[in-house]
Amino acid sequence: MKKNVHLGHQAKKRFGQNFLNNDAIISKIVDAINPEPGENLIEIGPGLGALTEPVVDRAGALSVVELDRDLAHRLKHHPFLAPKLTIYEQDALKFNFSELATPERPLRIFGNLPYNISTPLIFHLLTFKAQVKDMHFMLQKEVVQRMASGPDCKSYGRLSVMTQYQCQVIPVMEIGPEAFTPAPKVDSAIVRLIPHTEIKNPVKNLSDLNRVCLAAFNQRRKTIRNSFKKLISSEQLELLNIDPSIRPENLSLDDFIKLANYITDNPPAE
Repeated sequence: MKKNVHLGHQAKKRFGQNFLNNDAIISKIVDAINPEPGENLIEIGPGLGALTEPVVDRAGALSVVELDRDLAHRLKHHPFLAPKLTIYEQDALKFNFSELATPERPLRIFGNLPYNISTPLIFHLLTFKAQVKDMHFMLQKEVVQRMASGPDCKSYGRLSVMTQYQCQVIPVMEIGPEAFTPAPKVDSAIVRLIPHTEIKNPVKNLSDLNRVCLAAFNQRRKTIRNSFKKLISSEQLELLNIDPSIRPENLSLDDFIKLANYITDNPPAE
């Protein structure tokens, strides 16, 4: 059998499909999610149902978002799963997850995310964080490392700052390529994201935090004196007790918040 065929389905490269095939690892992932009856569970990219089936066994019902028409068709006609699934045949990057949430039933989102869209998808999902209890995702190991990374580390960047500002980031487990069909060329990892119920040091404008991160990490080898020159001067950095000669990776999350709030109050000239 071809290496990119699993359970009769040929993996589609354009959708970044890699299907879990290791029962022991699947069991550990489901244990980490810990689904329970009555919860508002949503799976992104259920694929061939490797996680879908054991989650439904525990929870009784599940909503899924699947872009691949062939896979959605399989789920719609699955003899056991179909009656227990609510299937949204849509692109998760454009899906309005808030439509599925209620104050009494916050969202618990999980999935083996396509690695080619994982970062923009995480940013999209974070826009619904107020309605989310937690999220569990299979991602490229490097992406999980970036999400969890702290200052003074090469993997620390925009994804680290924006995710940690909005969520508690908990790496759960690492998974080798052999657990998938077809096997990806990278190691994978599971991450748990728990949106903060309260942010003790909030930004005044989240888009300004993103703006500061983009300016910083688009030219991360430069000192912040240079990378921020269109946003804030060296003199202003010094007034904020931030050394203009350091690099972006040396700034703490609180430093980024301080910078974001400064440019909200003192908008730079366009």
